Amino acid sequence: MINQNLMQNNLIVTGADGRIGRALRAVWGGQVAGRRVLWSARRPGQGIDIPWNMGVEAAPALPSGSILLNLAGQTRGDASQLAENRRAAAALGRAACQAGVVHVFHMSSAAIYRPEAALIAEDTPPDPISDYGHAKWAAEQAMSETLHGCGLTILRLGNLAGADALLTSARNGPVALDPISGQPGGPERSYIGPNVLAATLTHLIMQAIAGAPMPAILNLAQHPALPMADLLMACGADWRFGKPRPAAIPRVALSLARLQACASVPSATAVSIVADLVSLRGRWP
Repeated sequence: MINQNLMQNNLIVTGADGRIGRALRAVWGGQVAGRRVLWSARRPGQGIDIPWNMGVEAAPALPSGSILLNLAGQTRGDASQLAENRRAAAALGRAACQAGVVHVFHMSSAAIYRPEAALIAEDTPPDPISDYGHAKWAAEQAMSETLHGCGLTILRLGNLAGADALLTSARNGPVALDPISGQPGGPERSYIGPNVLAATLTHLIMQAIAGAPMPAILNLAQHPALPMADLLMACGADWRFGKPRPAAIPRVALSLARLQACASVPSATAVSIVADLVSLRGRWP
């Protein structure tokens, strides 16, 4: 049950107990743009205002007139477990409509795209190559199908430093990096630091609160894509190049022109990405 004294707050963030949710809680605390955040997670806990296991439990009465940032989602498991993403997104879409939510930002993933050498823009047709990518694409569709009468912006996130496989592995021991022909720094990926992510989301949320028209889809990262070897060297990791793998993906680089038209996002270097992550040491991850 939501405390009735909180009903006038206008930012709800689901998935507060996930990797991205914990990062934003570390940066934002309890407020964004002077407005209190209502944090939602699957289970009750410290700092959780709206416990709700979406797609399993009946929806609570969400505050009307809110902006909603949906971070909830299953990231691991087989295809049947990952199908929870679509069920949860559909349940949230229906609840948001019923509550009269003003705008929903739905966090998706660059995994919905097929990797290619060129920059990948938002109008690139989804063509996932993994079960996770298929699940995130299905969740996007469910959200689009169930939301009526309120705005929707799908955010296709690149790699969040600290929540990604590379820098997580670097904390746990030696890393064997895939060599890529013609790319001395190995695979290249679009990254974003946790503080830059929080600042960018704050700007987008403020625009939605002000009633500005919002794009239907936004890639979310910093430019340019970075070589993984540069990131490993910047964080002082123990690493080496492993044996060539035919399945290695050389590059996933997101086009960010549409995002830059909405928000001023700083350029990325390996040093700046790692510094952003290190600034949260002890609070996240």
